[in-house]
Amino acid sequence: MKGKSIAYWTTTVLVAFFIGSGGAAQVAHVQATVDGFVRILGYPAYFVTILGVWKVLGAIAILVPRFPRLKEWAYAGIFFDLTGAAASNASIGGYGAYGFHVIAPLAIAGLMVASWALRPESRVVAGFVPAKYGTPA
Repeated sequence: MKGKSIAYWTTTVLVAFFIGSGGAAQVAHVQATVDGFVRILGYPAYFVTILGVWKVLGAIAILVPRFPRLKEWAYAGIFFDLTGAAASNASIGGYGAYGFHVIAPLAIAGLMVASWALRPESRVVAGFVPAKYGTPA
């Protein structure tokens, strides 16, 4: 059980770091981040701020104790953000060396799925716990 806990916290902290730091850069309107969204991907500038705020809040939500339903929504939002980022970058040819902007979000999404799958019972919404074998539903 200790190994599962270590794996959970490792993946969760990494996801929170990547999502939270990226969100903070978007909220702060770091020029390279804004350029990537506006000039390269063609999104409006206000979209950078909206996504940034939600990313910071999502990173906080997966780290704080309790609130399992909020965590489920945060994990879903992070997954949608990362897969959307990969799709957006793939649609323009995955700019960067070897499609880095397509591969990186998918790798972080993989970490996020691992974090979600490894979460302890206290962070699982009650209705989402699978039934045990041999136990009537």
